[in-house]
Parts: sequence; C-alpha cells; structure tokens
Amino acid sequence: MNIYQELKARGFIYQETDSAAIEKKLTTEKVVYYCGFDPTGDSLHVGHLLPVMAMRLLQKAGHIPTVLVGGATGQIGDPTGRSTARVMMTKEIVANNVECLKKQLSRYITLENGEAYFVNNNDWFGNLLLLDFLRDIGSRFSVNRMLAQKSVESRLENGLSFLEFSYSLLQGYDFYHLNKEYNCTLEIGGQDQWGNMVAGTELVRRMWNEEREVDCLTIPLLMNPATGQKFGKSIGGASVWLDPAKTPVFDYYQFWRNTDDSMVPDLLKKFAIDLPLEEAIALAECGNINRAKEVLAYEATKLTHGADEARKAYLAAGMRFGFADPQHLIPTSSDVGKIDPASAAADLPSVELPRASFENDGMALPSLLVEAGLCKSTSEARRLIQGNAVSIDDVKISDFKHMVKAADIQNGHFMLKSGKKNFKQIILK
Repeated sequence: MNIYQELKARGFIYQETDSAAIEKKLTTEKVVYYCGFDPTGDSLHVGHLLPVMAMRLLQKAGHIPTVLVGGATGQIGDPTGRSTARVMMTKEIVANNVECLKKQLSRYITLENGEAYFVNNNDWFGNLLLLDFLRDIGSRFSVNRMLAQKSVESRLENGLSFLEFSYSLLQGYDFYHLNKEYNCTLEIGGQDQWGNMVAGTELVRRMWNEEREVDCLTIPLLMNPATGQKFGKSIGGASVWLDPAKTPVFDYYQFWRNTDDSMVPDLLKKFAIDLPLEEAIALAECGNINRAKEVLAYEATKLTHGADEARKAYLAAGMRFGFADPQHLIPTSSDVGKIDPASAAADLPSVELPRASFENDGMALPSLLVEAGLCKSTSEARRLIQGNAVSIDDVKISDFKHMVKAADIQNGHFMLKSGKKNFKQIILK
C-alpha cells in the first residue's frame, strides 16, 4: 500500500482535483504540501486535527509539510460556514494567536533535518501594495465563479462584506506564493474549503501560464452520530481544546475514551496515526470496544500532550473507572500495552494517615473526607454521603455514621471518592 492508498484507506480523502496526478506525485516525488490554519483563537481544538493527522502521515512517508498560520487572513476571517461576519480582532491579538498555534502545531509536525516549513502569510501580505495585488491577482479571478462558491452563496441573503469576499483571493495567493518560494504543489484542508482551494490551484496555473501543475484534496468532516455535532465537541457541547489550560489533560483523555462506539473504527484509523493501519482495524474488531477506546485515547493524548501525560491520564482513568484489559490480552504496538495497571497507585493523588486512627472503632467517614481534603467540613461530607456521592474502592456508602476500620482495609490503602471527579488514595502508615 503506497501513501496515497493509505490516505484513502484511512478515510482522509473526500474531494481531489486529479486523483491519478496526486497519487503519481506522492509515489514518485518528494512533495512539498501545505495546510493553512487561521489564528481565530490562542488554541486549536480537536476539530482542527484531521488535516494535521493527514500532514503527519505524509511527513512520515517522506514528504515535506508546510504549516501556514494565517496572520494576515486571520485579520479578515474566513466566511466559510458562517451566517455572520466574525468579530474583528486587533493585530496584536492575531499575532499572539499565531505564536500560540505555531507552538501547538509543532507537536505534530517535526522539524528534523529541516524537512518542514512553518510560515505566516502576514510576512508576504504585510507589505503588499493594494493596486499591485488587484492588478496582478484580482484580474485572474472570476467574480461569477466566486459567487458560485457555497461559502459566498450562503451569505448573500444576509449580506457579505467585500472584506470577507476577498478571502478567497488571499487564500489562493497563499498557494501561489508557496509554490513560487518552496515549490509547493499540493494543498490539503477540510471539505468546506474546497472552493477556496480550487481557486488557488487555478491561480497558480494562470500565473505560470499553465506550465505548472498543482493539486488539492479535502478531508471529509467528521460528525458525531450521538450528538449530531461536528466532531470535537464534548457531550455538553463545549470545544475540546489542545491547550491543557482550557481542557485539562485528564478531560482530554476522557473525551476520546468516552467517544461513541460507532466512531471508534474511524477514529482509530485517523487519530491513532502512529499505529499501522492493519492494527487500527484489528483493534476496532478485537471484541473489546473499551480496550480499543483506551488505545485510541492514549495515542491521541500522547500526540497532543506527550507520553508521560498520556500515561498518567490512562492510569488515573483506569483507577477511577477500571481497566479494560489489565492483563494485556489484546495485542497492540502502542506504548499503552507496556504500562502496568498496578503502577497506577504511584501516580494518584494520595494522603497518608496514621493507621492508629483506623484501629478499634475506626474513623468516621465524614471526618475522613475532611482529613483527605475532599470536603471542607463534616456537614458538607454528610450531605455528600447522604446524596450517595461517596464511595470506598467503588462501593457506595450512604450512611454518614459509617466507620472506616483498619481491619477492613486490604494492602494498607484504599480509594476514597467524592463525586465523579474528586478522589484520593488513602495510605495507612
């Protein structure tokens, strides 16, 4: 299977200008390709990752990625998929967002041996003269063709400013500039970008009098069948961010771990990108959907936050909710297959308490919750206990008079939980 066939098999190709030409390029040349990201915020979210995964796969196959962060186009705002214009950001905010996105994207696209480019289109648009641009570039675009683009057509009834209307010209010019400076011959992006991307390929050919052939391909949108939303939203509808300050690592892991069962085969192919395709397919068909989800969640978290954080999230989730395959009976080349669930205790938030406090009559459960730092007062603890929100080693306790005794504690430690997310490992010393 060549790289083009693998892209197809993993479901990364939706539309393409010339499938035969693209396959030939990717199997006979070292292709420079690009994908653009507008800095509309200081973090990307999971919904942005599909083209990034395709870029990573192409780089692993020996092709050269060009990551474009739109410091110029971000000041305008892409009208695609919007019913109203975006709120204009200051140049300072856009510049800060550019740097944040560059840092995030560099986690997925490596700079080893200089085989990648990170560029900002403000570097070539910043000093471009308006009349030169209109004469040299605007003259090569058909207004009739632009009006037929879905991103434009859908906005005509509600109104579309000339600023937004010009976005397609700028994105097209990006491709021309990258072709001229880096010999970039392939653009990839989401399926909603098809009109802008085709405009770019046509501009490049016209600028070079049809002497250069360039192509583009789009990646299909992912929809969550459980919510009807674009993939990348949590169950509550909030975006799942790549920035751990916006979405904590554990919550990021759990987003993948709790994904709808029906999506697992597709997500393994697309986001467990460092696993062989055959393995991704086998995991989806292994008969243990929860183990498949664990591998998916670990691999996705590892890519975004690193192996150490992914390990911690996997162990923490396993201690709270159980491990799907603690004996590692299902084969996988993922590093998660080398993690011993028994090591989870070392990574859990813990509190050491004197064993003597649990001798004889034991320690009252409300007092234990306060000692462990899970409640501020015994009255708060009582309310939680009566609300069936407290458990010891996953056994719910609703009697606030319950006494925790050393004789009932095995191996000198136990897990105390308050609610769904608050927990402490209690260690007797």
